[in-house]
Amino acid sequence: MQASAGLVAGSHNRNELVVIHGHEEPKPLKDMTGQVCEICGDEIGLTVDGDLFVACNECGFPVCRPCYEYERREGSQNCPQCKTRYKRLKGSPRVEGDDDEEDVDDIEHEFNIDDEHNKNNNIAEAMLHGKMSYGRGPEDDHDNNNNTQYPPVIAGRSAHVSDEFPISTQPHGEHLSSLHKRVHPYGSPEYGSGRWDDKKDGGWKERMEEWKMHQQGNLGAEIDDSVDPDMAMLDEARQPLSRKVPIASSKINPYRMVIVARLFILAIFLRYRLMNPVQDGFGLWLTSVICEIWFAFSWILDQFPKWFPIDRETYLDRLSLRYEREGEPNMLCPVDVFVSTVDPLKEPPLVTANTVLSILAMDYPVDKISCYISDDGASMLSFESLSETAEFARKWVPFCKKFAIEPRAPEMYFSDKIDYLKDKVQPTFVKERRAMKREYEEFKVRINALVAKAMKAPAEGWIMQDGTPWPGNNTKDHPGMIQVFLGQSGGTDVEGNELPRLVYVSREKRPGFQHHKKAGAMNALVRVSGVLTNAPFMLNLDCDHYLNNSKAAREAMCFLMDPQIGRKVCYVQFPQRFDGIDRHDRYANRNTVFFDINMKGLDGIQGPVYVGTGCVFRRQALYGYDPPKGPKRPKMVSCDCCPCFGRRKKNPKFEKHGDVENIQGYNDDDKELLKSQMNFEKKFGQSAIFVTSTLMVDGGVPPSSSPASLLKEAIHVISCGYEDKTEWGLELGWIYGSITEDILTGFKMHCRGWRSIYCMPKRPAFKGSAPINLSDRLNQVLRWALGSVEIFFSRHSPLLYGYKGGNLKWLERFAYVNTTVYPFTALPLLAYCTLPAICLLTGKFIMPEISTLASLFFISLFLSIFATGILELRWSGVSIEEWWRNEQFWVIGGVSAHLFAVIQGLLKVLAGISDAINNGYQSWGPLFGKLFFAFWVIIHLYPFLKGLMGKQNRTPTIVVIWSILLASIFSLLWVRIDPFVLKTKGPDVKQCGLNC
Repeated sequence: MQASAGLVAGSHNRNELVVIHGHEEPKPLKDMTGQVCEICGDEIGLTVDGDLFVACNECGFPVCRPCYEYERREGSQNCPQCKTRYKRLKGSPRVEGDDDEEDVDDIEHEFNIDDEHNKNNNIAEAMLHGKMSYGRGPEDDHDNNNNTQYPPVIAGRSAHVSDEFPISTQPHGEHLSSLHKRVHPYGSPEYGSGRWDDKKDGGWKERMEEWKMHQQGNLGAEIDDSVDPDMAMLDEARQPLSRKVPIASSKINPYRMVIVARLFILAIFLRYRLMNPVQDGFGLWLTSVICEIWFAFSWILDQFPKWFPIDRETYLDRLSLRYEREGEPNMLCPVDVFVSTVDPLKEPPLVTANTVLSILAMDYPVDKISCYISDDGASMLSFESLSETAEFARKWVPFCKKFAIEPRAPEMYFSDKIDYLKDKVQPTFVKERRAMKREYEEFKVRINALVAKAMKAPAEGWIMQDGTPWPGNNTKDHPGMIQVFLGQSGGTDVEGNELPRLVYVSREKRPGFQHHKKAGAMNALVRVSGVLTNAPFMLNLDCDHYLNNSKAAREAMCFLMDPQIGRKVCYVQFPQRFDGIDRHDRYANRNTVFFDINMKGLDGIQGPVYVGTGCVFRRQALYGYDPPKGPKRPKMVSCDCCPCFGRRKKNPKFEKHGDVENIQGYNDDDKELLKSQMNFEKKFGQSAIFVTSTLMVDGGVPPSSSPASLLKEAIHVISCGYEDKTEWGLELGWIYGSITEDILTGFKMHCRGWRSIYCMPKRPAFKGSAPINLSDRLNQVLRWALGSVEIFFSRHSPLLYGYKGGNLKWLERFAYVNTTVYPFTALPLLAYCTLPAICLLTGKFIMPEISTLASLFFISLFLSIFATGILELRWSGVSIEEWWRNEQFWVIGGVSAHLFAVIQGLLKVLAGISDAINNGYQSWGPLFGKLFFAFWVIIHLYPFLKGLMGKQNRTPTIVVIWSILLASIFSLLWVRIDPFVLKTKGPDVKQCGLNC
């Protein structure tokens, strides 16, 4: 997969494949082959033999002899680039650690280790093996493989994504010299300043003698790890990577007691309401009682999933000690990052570029990160913007990593009103920061120029720089397109270091095919990444959610790679945080009540729900596999003659593959392999390479595949008809059937028995943008509510689905039921809000005269409501202002967006006019909003109108005149402002929306 090799476009169904070269001019990089020292800037010079002086034989990093000798004498003795220990060169004085080299070039005798040295190694190995039980040897793999259900159709044929060394599979009793088998506890004082290697470290023998003397002093007692700091580091690496932090009992126990008391008081209150009807206002009384019963039911669904709230802590240092040992290949798992965008005119390319730049600059090994951008609108503006972003990343990424910049999205970093000099000690930081800010401003100008050019579409369509027509000129009928901008072969920064992969993907679209909007685009990314890189974990982000914490991926790996809990975790969800919200948050955009209270409660049960972004998935969980299970006791099997004991043997049935049994010339193993292959092709699609990748639990691509064949297969898996007659969207990947596909996807995983994790690091992992006006906010809430109604009426309704197997816990089911029924609260809420006005007009009331004892019930109920809210804020840390804004917007959304969502959902289900509603919403939706708003205002002003009418139902003439005048003025002003229609500058351009 070579970077900048050209745009690959094609259609598998039409047997077309085109590679477009020269669509962008190559930009020169910084020359790294000069004769200047990269440390002091002087000339490198020559050796005593007249050759160019080369300090490091591993990478050839240009360093002069004085800097080389100073680094060996006073520094860490390592090459600044590859961290390999400097060898003694001819003419250089000896330093500590050179005693074992004996003037011999290690390259020529790299694999010749004498027997005496091996004997010392074996002693250390025996000691370390007794202390460590988590090494990546065959014993751990054996346990994992026994507990998984993945069929070993092509076991052992995978290749690692990052060219890692294969894991050794020698017997347990042998002392291996493999890098993966050995466990090195001796770390350097500074991270990256030394390399633990007993072949080169002269102090190893002294430490071993010290340790033996210490053991003799203990008279054969157990090893005291607290004495030796290296052994303490070894024990630290053995500790869990995360832990649960329960809420303090002084906070959570009173909260639970108040909930129980409130439930008891609520039962007494409802009993009193049912037993004391109002005879002269029976209709009003009955309506109020029905509403109150629904409110009680809704409160139970929302309250009890918060019974076991927890916090979590992660230990990033232990993650590094376990998987990033000095002298060994980095063992952190690769991660594929997905970013989806549709319309660059609605989702600004500069915002998407900042998200991509923050991903490329994250604190994670570059060869383990691959960023995939899904352009579901096939826009040339998105393509060209991503090309510019890839070029700017060559400068931005090394700057971020050199100075540990936070956040690593340039727009947010340069606009933050903080002391950017805090903790910065490099003298060149100020100079380089100014230069980088200038580079970013020039980058913004180039992006703005592309946006301005895209506002005027040419009649003949867009033309690429080499004169080739843009394949996506017709957004509803175009081939699939893939472009690798950055990668291992060709994608380097200005300092010559590798950059993470950056891949542009636009799936094929043809008329007459269902494309399933965002869910279909995400499934296409799953398949493309499975063919090209196949990382075992995937991070999903919206185009406006950037990495605010560069260590976010490491935070997730503390759960997913933890040997104790990681194997059953399907995803790690991060809370959503937002920028650009006003201080008072009048529209409750932060939604802290949900993210800081409800999600913590779910984390103590079976895990939080998936909220659509900021989530790290396990690929095998998205593929529909069940979580690994421990060994079960074998069930008793009896013969057919005795029905009382055990169970009868059942003959295996192969209904779907009966033809396979009749094939001649195959043994039983071959038939089983053929049946498995047929099952996988029916499940995952007709792509042999992709089906092979689904069986690789640890990731990697088939070793026999070439980059050209992988790109051709990637075009195949994003073709518009690939998902036909497969389980994509039904059981695999993002689930179809609702515009809130995130809820469905997480629900299916929990029903299979997986659990999820809620991770809330001190520095927010991701930040995004939120609606800034009421119209956009209500439109967002309307979409969420409509998706919940669709799920409620679908076959995946939490009320009916997922009982088989009993994998979904009851409190978790309560939470999912609440996510689907909360829009229906709009009906009783609207009725309850109109009851006071009706009672005022009719002179009747919804309750009879209450006694002193009955009044105590009402007082107790209100006090329990207040106490529940106060104690909830106490253990969660949410401010009272945020809680009050959430309550306010719950009422606002309940009587507007939620009500409209329920009506539209009922029409889609009962009347069967979903297509007419979806297709015609752009025309009648704003009109309905205006009429509904006007009707709502008139209803609320009706009492004032009654007051103006007078006792004889006669209205003064002046009132009529002023009413007509004011109504005319406000009507004209309303039409002129038109707040329900989004204003855009420039000509009216036909845009490709979500329904294409």
